[in-house]
Amino acid sequence: MGATTPKQYLPLSGKPIALHSFDLLTKCDLISEIIVVCIPSYHHLFPSAQYASPGRRRQDSLFNGLQHTSPASEYILVHDAARPLLEEKELNTLINAALEYGAATLATAVQSTIKQADDDLLVTKTLERSSLYNIQTPQMIKKEILLEGFAKAQQDNLSVTDDVSLAELINAPVKLVLGTGENIKITTPEDLTFAENILSERVVL
Repeated sequence: MGATTPKQYLPLSGKPIALHSFDLLTKCDLISEIIVVCIPSYHHLFPSAQYASPGRRRQDSLFNGLQHTSPASEYILVHDAARPLLEEKELNTLINAALEYGAATLATAVQSTIKQADDDLLVTKTLERSSLYNIQTPQMIKKEILLEGFAKAQQDNLSVTDDVSLAELINAPVKLVLGTGENIKITTPEDLTFAENILSERVVL
């Protein structure tokens, strides 16, 4: 982003990016507690939350957050702070899918042709895009599945790039819930402009 402030705390439509999804999650009756994984200097932005420290890898941050969940929590929902455009209907659909299947994630179908290449950037294969999906968050996983996945990852010294991959490690089913292209992760200044435009349109509607 070219900014000194971490992207999830940059302003978007009058408040930090992270607060857009945080405020939505706090209004969801099915969510009993929220653990924010962040450094202490940003705790003040989330007064109604509990806090956990970030880890070196994504899965380390998730594991740290997991330690602060209530023993009564049966499912864990994970969301990227840099995805501010999540909508209530997507959240509810995702939650219902996870309750049915044990693990679920928002996703969108891949629109572009995807090619696999070797280390010299020579194409080795064209992948069948009809079965490929871009993965988003939230992702929701039954707690016992998540714990088994962490145990497997630790045992085999594995790293994963998203949360439902921990369910995949133990061959638990993961349901894809079709979302929208609006649920982007803010990565570039252009993404921030796109998000501003989307939020402006939602206000008008």
